[in-house]
Amino acid sequence: MASYATDKEKILSRLKRIEGQLRGIQRMVKDDKYCVDILVQISSVLGATQRVGLILLDDHIKGCVRSALVDGGGDASIQELMDVIQRFVKT
Repeated sequence: MASYATDKEKILSRLKRIEGQLRGIQRMVKDDKYCVDILVQISSVLGATQRVGLILLDDHIKGCVRSALVDGGGDASIQELMDVIQRFVKT
């Protein structure tokens, strides 16, 4: 079972909302809306996407990393976690 299983519905709901926001941004561009309004919407999508990532990261740490530490695979799991955090915070 995935470590995010308990948050799966919340994650899917947020992703569907983000998908709708992206479609809205596409319409805004198609309709030649004001650049600043589009940028505000993009900022909103970026924030929402980061929040989904934080939910997944939290679940990963509390599930997969914790299990690896208990089972003796902690070093590899910690390195993988550090790698993913570096990619996640890179902007």
